[in-house]
Amino acid sequence: MLRTNGGGPPHVPETGVRWAPEQVSALAPDEASRRAGNKLAAAGPWSGAGCDGSGALWGLCKGSGSKPYQTVVDTTGPAYKCSCPSRKFPCKHALGLLLLWAADEPTVQESAVPDWAEEWLAARRKRREDQEQGGAGSGAVAKSADPKAARRRAERRAERITAGATELEQRLADLLRGGLASAEQAGYGLWEETAARMIDAQAPGLAGRVRELGAIPGSGPGWPVRLLEECALVHLLDSAWLGRERLPEPLAATVRTRVGLTSPADGPAVRDRWMILAQYDTSDGKLTTRRVWLYGRESQRAALLLSFGAAGRSPQLALPVGMMMDAEVTAYEGGRPRAELGEQFSPPIAIDAPPAGGPCDSAVEAYGQALCDDPWLESWPVTLTRVIPVPDADGGWQLADAEGGGALPIAAAALARPGLWKLVSLAGGRPVTVFGEFGHRGFTPLTAWPEDMSETVPLI
Repeated sequence: MLRTNGGGPPHVPETGVRWAPEQVSALAPDEASRRAGNKLAAAGPWSGAGCDGSGALWGLCKGSGSKPYQTVVDTTGPAYKCSCPSRKFPCKHALGLLLLWAADEPTVQESAVPDWAEEWLAARRKRREDQEQGGAGSGAVAKSADPKAARRRAERRAERITAGATELEQRLADLLRGGLASAEQAGYGLWEETAARMIDAQAPGLAGRVRELGAIPGSGPGWPVRLLEECALVHLLDSAWLGRERLPEPLAATVRTRVGLTSPADGPAVRDRWMILAQYDTSDGKLTTRRVWLYGRESQRAALLLSFGAAGRSPQLALPVGMMMDAEVTAYEGGRPRAELGEQFSPPIAIDAPPAGGPCDSAVEAYGQALCDDPWLESWPVTLTRVIPVPDADGGWQLADAEGGGALPIAAAALARPGLWKLVSLAGGRPVTVFGEFGHRGFTPLTAWPEDMSETVPLI
């Protein structure tokens, strides 16, 4: 079965840029794929491998069947196609081929593109040309198709969400009237029932918050305080939705997003040299969400790309951490920095310097300003410069300013990850630059640079 991650290829220069092996490994959808890809990063299984100056790689990898797997990679996407039956993006064969190429092995040298690889690469080029020639016109037609029907559907959904928000307000009032102790006695079933009611009301954002409320009573000492805090935030969101007509439009857009209404990325496209700072996956058992953080070198703005994989599939979007690409990014509405990746104009190149940052106090200030636009924001992307990871008095860790002054606690969830010890080892008691997410639960380090800025080190 052939598979591809879709999308049209950008215009690329004549000479491709080889990545570092660590950047290839960062693309792996999971640890098992990373290990399997490393095993295939040898010349033995490969034949007919090659590359060209535009960022394309190809090769035939011997598998368990009589025919080798046909693997093609377009590093300008990056995008992958392989005839293997794997449902992961990229698969182990694509990872192995990329690792061979990154190591500058003689197995993958510049040569003519074979017909079986050219077919897919040509199709990508054609899709891009079609999008450039007819994309704007076709989008206008889609938007103008039966606007009255679309408006009626939106109105009916808004009515259902309003009914769900009203019901949720009543449930919160009953909880407070009966006392928070009743939440522990009732168990998770009541919360799951309420979440199902929010799904029926077509408000998945509210449903997700209700499920989080249900998990708090079993979260350990201090849970009543945490439950009351989260109930207050849910009440604030309910109230904001019910009074959305009186809100300024930017805040109203944030409320619509938070209750679960989706909208296309329709902001102005921003072309920049976007640094790929971090990539990591989270899963709720049914859906895997991949988050990719970008930072514009000239615009000095962060952008969050989201990709999803369901039913055992890995998310298709995979970008090499530590690289920088000339591309367009379009923002979604609302206070969050979520965006959509558009056209790419060149293959990724290595980051020459980390994004601009500041001391620990600057992270607190940035998060506080972001909360003004989105009161439900759990964290905000920040870069800390010249900080040192040190143990704190409570048995945890913190990032402290090298010159003294401020410090930020590392989030509890990050303490159990190997990335913490990688960060401590990288620093060795010396100042480092760290990119991560900071919020009310602390700082989650995602990527770091040593004092001499000689490498980009993913921490997750």
